[in-house]
Amino acid sequence: MYADLNGKVALITGGASGLGLAAAHAFHEQGVKIVIIDLDEGAARRCAAEVGAGNLGVGADVTSEADMADVFRATVERYGRLDVVVNCAGIPDTFVPTVEQDVAAFRRLVDIHLTGTYIASKMAAVQMLKQGSGVILNLSSVAGVLGLAPRNAYSAAKAGIGMMTRTMGCEWAARGLRVNAIAPGYMMTPFFKRLLDEGKLDGEKIRRRTPAGRFGTARHIADAMLFLASARAEFITGVTLPVDGGYTAWGSADDACLDSWT
Repeated sequence: MYADLNGKVALITGGASGLGLAAAHAFHEQGVKIVIIDLDEGAARRCAAEVGAGNLGVGADVTSEADMADVFRATVERYGRLDVVVNCAGIPDTFVPTVEQDVAAFRRLVDIHLTGTYIASKMAAVQMLKQGSGVILNLSSVAGVLGLAPRNAYSAAKAGIGMMTRTMGCEWAARGLRVNAIAPGYMMTPFFKRLLDEGKLDGEKIRRRTPAGRFGTARHIADAMLFLASARAEFITGVTLPVDGGYTAWGSADDACLDSWT
C-alpha cells in the first residue's frame, strides 16, 4: 500500500506489546526493517523474531540516555540508516485523587512518557538530519486533549508530548524531518482491557460517549502511523491526529452513540 516505505528502517519503543507491537507488524508488512525496544529484553527479542526475519529486538530503558545512545548506535551500525521512530513506550497511571497521588510515581510516569519521547526524538534527529529525511511519530492520547480526572500524570505527559510534537515539527521541517503525533481514543488493547478488568474504566459509558459506538483497535492506530510515515503525508508536520471514533469531537451532554438514542 505504501511502496515508498519498502526497505526503510523503523525503531519502535515499547514495541513488545499493544500499540507498539501492532505498529511493528504493520510496518514490517510494508517491507520495513524493524527495531523493537522494550524494557524487557527477552520480550523485545521474541517479538522482533515473531514479526519477521531480519528484525532486531533490544532491551533498553527509554529514560536512560546511555541505553538509548547504545540503541541508536547499534541500529545505524546494523542497517546504515534510520527512517522512522515510533515513540510508544509508556506505563499506566494510578487513578487516585490528586491529594493521594505519590510524587515519585508522578515523576516516573512523566519521565517514561514525556522524557522518554524527548530522548528518543533527540537522538533520532541527529541521524535523520544527517540523512536529510526522517519521520518521528509520537503517541499522545485523548487524555492529552481532554480533562480526565484524576489522571494528572498521564494527562500532563500526553499534553506535553502534543506540544513537543509541534515545536519539533516546526524546528526540523525545512530539513526534511517531520514530527507528528497520534492521539488514540479507547482502543481495545491489553493495556485498556486491564483497566476495564480492574474497574478503573467503565467500558459501556465510554462506548456510549464515542460517536462510532465501539472501541478502536491497535490496527487503527498502526494504519494512521503508516500514512503519517509515508510520502503521502510529506507536507504534514507538527500535528496531533485524533484516532478516536469521534470521542474528542463530541461536545454534547448527551450520549454520542446513535444507538443509545433509540
